[in-house]
Amino acid sequence: MPVRPTRNPGSQSALRLSNQQRILSNLVSSGPTTQADIARNTGLSNATVSNIVKVLVERGLVSTSPTTSSGRRAQLVSLKSTDGAVSVGIDFGRRHVRIIVATVDYRVIGEKDVEIPLGYTAAEALDIAANLLTSTLLQAGVQRSAVLGVGVGVPGPIDSRTGTVVKGAILPEWVGVTVRMVEESFELPVYLENDANLGALAESTWGPHAGTPTVVFIKVGTGIGAGLIFNGRPFLGHIGLTGEIGHTPIHEHGLLCRCGNRGCLETVASTAIMIDMLSRALDRPVRTRDIVRLVLAGDERAIRVVDDAGFAVGRSIAAIANLVNPHTIIVGGPLADLGEMLLSPIRRGLQRYAVPMIVETTELVMSSLGERAEALGGAALVLQHSGIHPTLS
Repeated sequence: MPVRPTRNPGSQSALRLSNQQRILSNLVSSGPTTQADIARNTGLSNATVSNIVKVLVERGLVSTSPTTSSGRRAQLVSLKSTDGAVSVGIDFGRRHVRIIVATVDYRVIGEKDVEIPLGYTAAEALDIAANLLTSTLLQAGVQRSAVLGVGVGVPGPIDSRTGTVVKGAILPEWVGVTVRMVEESFELPVYLENDANLGALAESTWGPHAGTPTVVFIKVGTGIGAGLIFNGRPFLGHIGLTGEIGHTPIHEHGLLCRCGNRGCLETVASTAIMIDMLSRALDRPVRTRDIVRLVLAGDERAIRVVDDAGFAVGRSIAAIANLVNPHTIIVGGPLADLGEMLLSPIRRGLQRYAVPMIVETTELVMSSLGERAEALGGAALVLQHSGIHPTLS
């Protein structure tokens, strides 16, 4: 899991909320615990824990009872009901913000998404998301103090050492944004992660392939990224920069990529490239949803664009498959509704460039979670950080 740096306290109210979440997370993962043990587990002072526990008792989130610990009188703190605690997942896309609120037993109780204009700044997006968070919690009847944390997905690489979005993000406005900045906006603990990594976590948690030991999740969107699940756990690599499949060279003398190389997969198979080609072919502006509509309607130009892109994606996936021999490869992103129309060319690329035995034994499927995957993954990330794992049937 990603490393979360020490947060900047910011305002006193933000610090109090942060400390409340730390105590709630400890109670969720450890069960009934003495105040002294909570202080040791969280690093908070005994006085701070005592004051916060009083507030949580007043809000009906916890109860206290006398007990003994090491032969001394102590105060045992228990959650009144884990049903009251929730996690939040937020996904930032090129033109949207999506939020999901989930209970500790992995039930979605709140969900919203809004469209935002192209070229938005990170500060603008965070303001929109903060308001969306407030309204979604209100609609779900959840107190802010019951939120264990917020899992935030952005379309770009995250340096797990510092919790910072680094160069290479699809949204350059996010480069340099840190987990501390996001926490100050939400006044809640935040876990910042790459969107494809969250998509992989969602598929291995919420999807029909939950429990599959080795999964590769491929998000085909404005950028193209891969999330990896090894032995049931996310694999983030040395500093968190795994899965940059979009910068796999496909054509040596191809278009110049934003990463500085030429002919990368993103320059031939991203939805941005598809939109550009179809907009010129149709002589009118096209959006991602138009690609899906045109392909399903049988438009030959759209079908050809998707077919070429899918084959290129399959070629790049083959390199991953040859390296890690996954059980399942799941394709997600905004084109998921195309189903076999996108999977078929990806499969041909995989068959052409992967070892035959790997092709025969690897399952290639379309995501069943669609565009919800990344936000669902954010919610799952928070729960797993709190020590709460789903019960798989």
